[in-house]
Amino acid sequence: MGRLFRFVFAGGTGFVADAAALWLLLAATPLGPLAARVLSIGFALCVTWQVNRRLTFAPSSRGIAQEGARYGGVGIATSVVNYLVYCAVLFALPALPPLAALAFASILAMALSFLGYSRLVFDR
Repeated sequence: MGRLFRFVFAGGTGFVADAAALWLLLAATPLGPLAARVLSIGFALCVTWQVNRRLTFAPSSRGIAQEGARYGGVGIATSVVNYLVYCAVLFALPALPPLAALAFASILAMALSFLGYSRLVFDR
């Protein structure tokens, strides 16, 4: 149960990083919500790797490059799900703020992330 709580904390930290980056990109660049989200997801992925590695799972027995590649692979796969849900919500509900769509998509992708990270990246 402790690991799950720490994973939710790491995800919350990643969500804040994602939302802050998305907000900043929307406010300070000409990027629209779809292009800006691609960049904010990449930033959040780097943040959550470091939090999960240090707090949730502890570093794996693999080298940092291999661990990072595995984390990135799982992260990209779950980010694709997250991004597709985000886009679908924005297209279905165009008046919805992008940050609300981000929250909904992130919650759905969290379960997939935990399974992938715990079994494919930080397994012992």
